Amino acid sequence: MIQTIAFYLFAIMVIAAGALTVTARNPVHSVLWLILAFFNAAGLMVLVGAEFIAMLLVIVYVGAVAVLFLFVVMMLDIDFAELRSGFSRYWPFGVLLIFVLLAEIIFATAAWKAGGIEMARAAAPIPAEVPNIEALGTVIYTRYLYIFEAAGLVLLVAMIGAIVLTHRARGGTRPQNVTQQVKRRPEDAVRNINQPIGQGVEL
Repeated sequence: MIQTIAFYLFAIMVIAAGALTVTARNPVHSVLWLILAFFNAAGLMVLVGAEFIAMLLVIVYVGAVAVLFLFVVMMLDIDFAELRSGFSRYWPFGVLLIFVLLAEIIFATAAWKAGGIEMARAAAPIPAEVPNIEALGTVIYTRYLYIFEAAGLVLLVAMIGAIVLTHRARGGTRPQNVTQQVKRRPEDAVRNINQPIGQGVEL
């Protein structure tokens, strides 16, 4: 009974937070509603026994992605009124996408009611008594080791590319000399002058 109440509570909160994320006029409020949706989705993952995915939702999505979105929205001066000006043009495509997603949900529900799908268990059989995180680690570092290393290599290349683009030489800019700035004394920045009366200041 408690699990059923918790499921409906988390599910209703996820749906409500997702709807408010889309309909909120203030972008900061949208990000906050998105964080609430992630938290409740993590609660649903805990209920189904996927605690690793729940931890990823809280640590990665809430702790990094959503907070990054929040800071970007708060720091950038974006004219959201201008962005919403052409929103009516995309209504037909949005309605079509809603019907496609609804059809997929109905089809998935019918397939689930038709019987259990054993494709995942056949691809990576895991004993039922093995914990979720241990089973995931076993599958990743045995059967899918090369794919996991390839994904890490792709992320490494992306990180190196971002660093190279950030530190590339730019023309027409003054480079920053940190050592010279640290060694600078107050006497080098301030000059005391006994200025005679009636004369201008020489810069």
